[in-house]
Amino acid sequence: MKFIDSAVITVRGGNGGNGCVAFRREKFVPKGGPGGGDGGDGGNMIAVADRNLHTLYDYRYHSYYKAKRGQHGEGDKKTGKRGADIVIRVPVGTVIRNNDTGSVLADLVHDGQQAVLATGGKGGRGNARFATATNRTPRYAEDGREGEEKKILLELKLIADVGLVGLPNAGKSTLLSRISRAHPKIADYPFTTLTPSLGIVKAGTHESFVVADIPGLIEGAHEGKGLGLQFLQHIERTRALAVLLDATSPDLKKDYQTLSEELKRYGHGLAQKPRLIVFSKSDLLGEPPAIEPIFKALPVCAVSSVRGDNLDQLISLLSSMLKRDSDDANSRVK
Repeated sequence: MKFIDSAVITVRGGNGGNGCVAFRREKFVPKGGPGGGDGGDGGNMIAVADRNLHTLYDYRYHSYYKAKRGQHGEGDKKTGKRGADIVIRVPVGTVIRNNDTGSVLADLVHDGQQAVLATGGKGGRGNARFATATNRTPRYAEDGREGEEKKILLELKLIADVGLVGLPNAGKSTLLSRISRAHPKIADYPFTTLTPSLGIVKAGTHESFVVADIPGLIEGAHEGKGLGLQFLQHIERTRALAVLLDATSPDLKKDYQTLSEELKRYGHGLAQKPRLIVFSKSDLLGEPPAIEPIFKALPVCAVSSVRGDNLDQLISLLSSMLKRDSDDANSRVK
């Protein structure tokens, strides 16, 4: 199925049912009285996060959703039935925004988490509600109110522990396929990866973490160049970054500075995330790449995805980095 990570849809709550104008005709009650019931409330539009979904594909081509209206009131003061809610299911990690204002309506990060997107209209009151000492036979009732309508933007931001970041053809997909059971597309040309891929990495008998392979970044990605903004958003939720640098590049320092600048300019805290420098394709060199002064303050690992060199060391470094991040988060909470 095609990967779709954003969609604009219109949602509307159901209209409320109309109140009823009716009068009682009971035995032994000669004058009766007003007996019109209230209309039922309209149903709500609800979004639910579903861990079995991985794309917003359905919402790109079906863009209008409306909950059921409430039933009209009836005689004998019977209230109309409430309209049924309509539930739309979205992948875990979906951010829901008001498309007109940009405000966040919901951020669904847990399986089963719900959010009301548009509320149904309230049912109108029947004429029994309007009876008073001076107006004992009201011949009017309220119409039901219309349901709320919104145009909303659905944005999927993958939830992963580590984001693999690098220039095109740096070897991210090959690395992910070697340290996890993921099967991303691999080829010897740039921009092979057109959609993000997730892989679960085993870090011990009872430990694991999730790694996201993000399509290659180029200079100007923060402005939307290349695959740019479309995929930078997927590393917003990651706890750490593994920055892949092609060890055979003639200018490793420039490559790293390009990536760092794009992360910084995109914002959203990406530049502040813990990071590990990974030199890929080290099997193509006779000796390990020279460590530039710019890298000395950061953990560094040289790997070969083809031969499997230092992959266990890489997994251990990533696991330790995530553990330190968790410990820091816990200390801040205390």
